[in-house]
Amino acid sequence: MADGDQTTKNRNVRIGGDASGTTIHTGDEIILPPLPVVNPFHQLPAPPRDFTGRAEELEDLKANFHRGVAISGLHGIGGVGKTALALKLAEYLKPRYPDAQFYLDLRGVSANPLSAAGAMAHVIRAYHPLAKLPDGEDELSAIYRSLLHEKRALLVMDNVKDGQQVAPLAPPAGCALIVTSRVHIDPLYLPGLYPRDINRMTADDARDLLIRIASRISEQADEIARLCGHLPLALRVAASAVAVRKTMTPAEYVEKLKDEKHRLSHLREVDVALSVSYTMIGEEKQKLWRALAVFPATFDHAAASAVWGMELETAKDKLGDLFVYSLVEYDEETRRYSRHDLARLYADERLSEEENFEYRRRHSAHYQEIIKRADQLYLKGGKSIKEGLTLFDMELINAEAGHKWAVANAEDERALELCDDYPAKCYNILPLRQHPRQRIVWLETALKAARRLGRKQAEGWHIGNLGNAYADLGETRKAIEFYEQALVIDREIGDRRGESIALWNMSLSLDKLGERARAIECAEAALKIREEIEDPRAEKVREQLDEWRQAEE
Repeated sequence: MADGDQTTKNRNVRIGGDASGTTIHTGDEIILPPLPVVNPFHQLPAPPRDFTGRAEELEDLKANFHRGVAISGLHGIGGVGKTALALKLAEYLKPRYPDAQFYLDLRGVSANPLSAAGAMAHVIRAYHPLAKLPDGEDELSAIYRSLLHEKRALLVMDNVKDGQQVAPLAPPAGCALIVTSRVHIDPLYLPGLYPRDINRMTADDARDLLIRIASRISEQADEIARLCGHLPLALRVAASAVAVRKTMTPAEYVEKLKDEKHRLSHLREVDVALSVSYTMIGEEKQKLWRALAVFPATFDHAAASAVWGMELETAKDKLGDLFVYSLVEYDEETRRYSRHDLARLYADERLSEEENFEYRRRHSAHYQEIIKRADQLYLKGGKSIKEGLTLFDMELINAEAGHKWAVANAEDERALELCDDYPAKCYNILPLRQHPRQRIVWLETALKAARRLGRKQAEGWHIGNLGNAYADLGETRKAIEFYEQALVIDREIGDRRGESIALWNMSLSLDKLGERARAIECAEAALKIREEIEDPRAEKVREQLDEWRQAEE
């Protein structure tokens, strides 16, 4: 509830690794590898090491920045290399914007694009990681622009859905913004925008990229480039396959590409290249690669091992195998994996119904444990507060997907338990990171699950936290109704701590309504219980009571 008292009994979950990367089993607590050291003001991923060509586009974009154009929009089809070019441009501009460089994937091609409010919150939390942010977009926008005022900050907003999504993110003067999107952004949404179409690579650049990755491809480079449509994503997949499979000649690979292109004439060039590599890696790796489609965002070794159901070291090796085929990407700085959305879509379409259910169930269970661990870190206090929030923020997209799966599959008993556990295990962080209305949705689902599971104590907690969410919305009377319901359950099951929390929260809400006498009465009852159970937070209630009594005299 509001003062951070709510925890639930831990399950026996054993996944993760220690600082050396080996798997550890230690009772109830999930063991995580150390969090990567991430500077919140310097978030730019490095451009691909094999970045090739784009000289004309780069020079044009650089020249416009030198002429004072502070907003550039890179538009093009999926797989054409917009993100790589944006990161290459950002790498060049970085010295001109020393105060901060922010990178954010707005997930414009996904089913759940990031809201403008969410993007602004990402930037704001670099400056104020512990702050509870306002809910309204207008209030967030004021803070966003104020923090960037007179700063030299560079923002890269990747995978933008449309102009409406990105318009509120236009930074103040002195900052720069690079946008990538599959659609053209109307300058009406971003005044001063310089739009640049990013087309397929030239034949020479495509050839150079292939040879840079696999030098032995040279005699067949032009034909492979043509079959891959001169798209960087397809070219990398193709060249990596030739580089890895030493027993296959480049000419033999060309024949495979031709056969697949003829067989799959309805598919994009990227899908054809993916299909050839997918066939080459064998059934075991195909199954593992398909499973990674459940990740809507970046993920680490531990998450892959959980979804695959294998030891961490084995999962690392398997990920390495997929990496050399360019079927996954790896960021050395953050130690996290990702995949292009076209590759993810290709894999997702090949998941069987049974695989889809099982892998998403494991994914959901893993990220429920992750946010529980984030909440535990937050409660430790000190430097662990920031560590907990960093972990929560890093894994939020995956956790939201895990929760969504649990809700959609609540007829399954494990999914039903997860519906209850998701908010139950991170009560303390959720108010800092979720809008009250989103918390209400999670809590209402959890309440139904707790009742079906017969978890009476959890039922009381969810009802009490619904009160907190409505209190945050300013619906104080409704909040009191929920506290009263929680109080009945707490007394019924003998949950003294829960009873004290409900009374304390009720007293705060009554005081907001100007009902000081009733507020004092509830606070006195809460204090008596906390003293009886030797709760160290009794002092907090005692201080407030003294203040109220003095005001009444």
